[in-house]
Amino acid sequence: VGIMAKNQPARLNSEDKLSLSPDSTPFRTSRPAHRKGKLSERNKFVRSVVREVVGFSPYERRVLELLRNGKDKKARKLTKKRLGTLLRSKRKIEELQT
Repeated sequence: VGIMAKNQPARLNSEDKLSLSPDSTPFRTSRPAHRKGKLSERNKFVRSVVREVVGFSPYERRVLELLRNGKDKKARKLTKKRLGTLLRSKRKIEELQT
C-alpha cells in the first residue's frame, strides 16, 4: 500500500490538477469580500436623499461650526471621540467639508 508503482507520475499540486482537468474553470479574480463596502449608485442616491431630508446631527453641526472658524484640530478631536478612530474621523471631516 505504501509503495508507489514505478509508472505513477509524481504528485501534482492543486494548480497542476486544475490545468489537467478539461472541465475546470479558472479562479475568480475578485472575491466578494474585496467588493464589500463599495458604494453603489443606488446607495449613493439614497444616502444623499436621507442627508437632504434629515440634515446633520448635533455633533456634526458643531464640527461644521468649528471648521468654519478655522479650528480644524479641535474638529478632528471631537469627531475622533465620537467615531472611535482617526481614520473614521478624517473621512467624516472630508465628507462634511464637501
